[in-house]
Amino acid sequence: MASKKANEIVAALQAKAVLKNEIMNVAATSFKELNHVMDLMVDEYNAQLDGQVKVELIKPSERILRINADEDTLIMSLQTGVYQFDRDHEAWQTDYVKSNAAYSYVCVVNIYNFLSDSFKYDRDEDLGYLVARVFINVEGAFFVEGKRQRGMGYKDYGKKKLDANNWRKIIETALKYCIDFDMLVPPYDNVKVTDLAHMSLEIMSSKTKTGKRLGFQFNSDDVKGN
Repeated sequence: MASKKANEIVAALQAKAVLKNEIMNVAATSFKELNHVMDLMVDEYNAQLDGQVKVELIKPSERILRINADEDTLIMSLQTGVYQFDRDHEAWQTDYVKSNAAYSYVCVVNIYNFLSDSFKYDRDEDLGYLVARVFINVEGAFFVEGKRQRGMGYKDYGKKKLDANNWRKIIETALKYCIDFDMLVPPYDNVKVTDLAHMSLEIMSSKTKTGKRLGFQFNSDDVKGN
């Protein structure tokens, strides 16, 4: 006969497994909606650009979307698994999470900015920057941590659902930030010395690690007029 403790463990495992499975299903459905939103956005942008610059949407997998916009590439990645906010996260201070601890479990969509040339020239060591991450819970409620994502932070968690309109706001905010965020010349001291092996490799493969702010801190102070 199973012990009381064993029964408690089994019940806890079953309850958590059901919750996490529901969250993953909600997040997967939401990411499919993002897929549709991105199709509409790209068609709209290209119609307005009239061939001067082309915006391209690439779909490497069901969990990854990539949009190329001139020198910028944004990658939206739905992470596998379900996460819980750590005990120091501000989300725990909201009435929403206090009302039900299940709302502290989320799936995460990370949004990274890379240089388009990094993909064009297969520069695998180039740097990308996390510009936003979207947290989605079992109810489809969400909030965003990221650059310029005002009005969608943890204080509004539980007040909004992640629908097509909100997805568009999130992606367009991230894309506009990245377009404004130009590549800078790295500090002189970072590049004043090299070695023959590195230079030979660069000559042969044209692969030099780069990124928009190589040698600079990536923060809100980098862009004026926020």
